[in-house]
Amino acid sequence: MAEIRHIVFDIGNVLIRWQPELLYTRLIPDEAARKAFLANVLTHEWNLEQDRGRSWEEAEAEAIAAHPEHETLIRAWRKDWHDMIPGPIDETVIVLDQLIENGHDVTALTNFAEDTFAEAVARFPYLDTFRGVTVSARIKLVKPDIAIYDHHARSFDLDPAATLFFDDMPVNIEAARKAGWNAEQFVDAETMRADLARYGVKLG
Repeated sequence: MAEIRHIVFDIGNVLIRWQPELLYTRLIPDEAARKAFLANVLTHEWNLEQDRGRSWEEAEAEAIAAHPEHETLIRAWRKDWHDMIPGPIDETVIVLDQLIENGHDVTALTNFAEDTFAEAVARFPYLDTFRGVTVSARIKLVKPDIAIYDHHARSFDLDPAATLFFDDMPVNIEAARKAGWNAEQFVDAETMRADLARYGVKLG
């Protein structure tokens, strides 16, 4: 195993909580109706296109054209976006701080719309402590496309074999490994600490 010299964080559900269900639990109290809405109207794939750089205006127009009866609920996604992010994952923020304080090279690779990413950084200043961040919408690529991993490695001069990546989604972990990175699924901060130790990365 190569020495790990670069650590890369995903952001959503690793450093900040991302829970669209919170907003829509309030807006659609009926569980079956809520699940149907999120499965069929504002899907993961629909949101991923904003992470790829599609404008909110275009995204809303497409969804409203297909589901005009849900216009208010569709517009709520962007209007009340912060209600879907209840707060930080504090234990992981501590790990991030320790890594940086101990001189490790830490960057971030995230699927995020550009405007909401700027709002997230303003709300959670620790997202501005990385050496650098690849935001998917800025480069029109999204995980799990291997091209985004290659772009991040080139942009920040990372040796893939010496890179360790944490993401909450198994499909993104699999893609990172195909790109030549070491990668582990984020479960919780305790597991992350164990993974770092296993790769020989010291926190203090």
